[in-house]
Amino acid sequence: MSVMRTKSVEQAIKDTDEPETRLRKDLGAADLVVFGIGVLIGAGIFVLTGTVAASNSGPALALSFLIAAVACALAGLCYAEFASTVPVAGSAYTFSYASFGELVAWIIGWDLALEFTIGASALSVSFSGYLQELLAGTPVEVPAQIGSASGGFIDLPAVVIALVVMVLLIRGTKLSSRFNQVIVAIKLAVVATVIVVGITLVDPGNWVPFIPESQPTPDTEGGFLQLPLITSLLGIEPAVFGVAGMVAGAAVVFFAFIGFDVVATTAEEAKNPQRDVPIGILGSLAVVTVLYAAVSLIVTGVQDYRDIDPSDAAPLATAFNAAGVSWMGDLISVGACVGLVAVAMILMMGQSRVAFAMARDGLLPRGLAKVHPTYGTPYRITLITGVVVAAIAGFVDLQTLASLVNIGTLFAFILVSIGVAILRRTRPDLPRSFRTPAVWVVAVLATLMCLYLMLNLSGETWLRFGIWMAIGFVVYALYGRKHSRLAEREREEAAAGRSAGSAGSAGSAGEQ
Repeated sequence: MSVMRTKSVEQAIKDTDEPETRLRKDLGAADLVVFGIGVLIGAGIFVLTGTVAASNSGPALALSFLIAAVACALAGLCYAEFASTVPVAGSAYTFSYASFGELVAWIIGWDLALEFTIGASALSVSFSGYLQELLAGTPVEVPAQIGSASGGFIDLPAVVIALVVMVLLIRGTKLSSRFNQVIVAIKLAVVATVIVVGITLVDPGNWVPFIPESQPTPDTEGGFLQLPLITSLLGIEPAVFGVAGMVAGAAVVFFAFIGFDVVATTAEEAKNPQRDVPIGILGSLAVVTVLYAAVSLIVTGVQDYRDIDPSDAAPLATAFNAAGVSWMGDLISVGACVGLVAVAMILMMGQSRVAFAMARDGLLPRGLAKVHPTYGTPYRITLITGVVVAAIAGFVDLQTLASLVNIGTLFAFILVSIGVAILRRTRPDLPRSFRTPAVWVVAVLATLMCLYLMLNLSGETWLRFGIWMAIGFVVYALYGRKHSRLAEREREEAAAGRSAGSAGSAGSAGEQ
């Protein structure tokens, strides 16, 4: 049995019609754009802005966001073509199955499990941080013992919100979409207020120098494991700020853009995926890029980047509090609390759809792909996903989670970018309602940019990623390789061939 066997696009689409694993087609173009905006406006804008400004980029944070956005836009063009050509749940996993083969599909599916599960956990932790900022000093203040994985026993608010989101997802995709639309409206209103009010408080002197002079990296306990991998590979003197710091910052704020690929995971639930999915991916990416650049200029203009605490879980609120506009701090905290819930929900939905597709293909136990008879959702895998997300969010800190999500997402983008070019060569006959312009140029640039951003993540992040992928290889070898539906078909065809051969031999012997 070949681990490089591919699943044809036609077979992937055919499998979506099986009664027990058929998803409802409830989503239109507007739903997908809102899903994209909903998942993209989250921890990146509400949390990582302060961390990266203080530790890597300074006022050049806006440029860090633009670098990350360019990489995402290039990959997004490839995603748009793939998702409109292969409108099947599973995103990069399904695309890789059609272009690279089963082993690579498993690798990317396992990688996406890391991206979405850890991402949903990170957003649950971010929600907890803003909630505690909002409730601080009130009679319902969250006790330290149950408010942080690092400073207490458990992060209870993060656990609770993950479980609430899980219940919403089980109840139905359309319900989740309506909930998300309300949340996105609130988030956009808060972000618009931040920009309008923030402009009046900006001190242009805080932007000078816009790209701070490069400085040696402070000594870290973890040594090279805490430094960007590229500095260790090339023997570069580690530094923060400057151009190198700005690029390293882009690798971190890339977390802000993860999730637009969730739109691709919902392709099977779109009413007209060939038209709606590209609109959802590219439309949401364009809107949030402008918002990110504007907010990053506000946060570094209102408060000097040297005064920002990199460990602050609510830097936007803190910046306005420092400027004496406390009501804005409260408004931002409310908007962040509400908004981060939607991001966690959409990432959790992405994970459940990828795992659903893998289970339907037999690479995971097929019982996980069973759809709820009333709600039409993959409730079993959603339940498991929610419990796992809640457990991770309760005991792991945000910084560790964000780095793991970034490397997983960048790896997925690389495979999709290469895969769309390969499918152009191997299946030029497929109908494509959206075609990536200059596909080979776009695919190569997307691959190189994503790889460079990966190399700017820490050695420790690479080590954890390597361990996770090694576990994935073991799981595939012990279970997925033998139980995949393609493997079963190969065995059936081989058995039929042997039977036909035996019958033919017997007939020849009888004639003799």
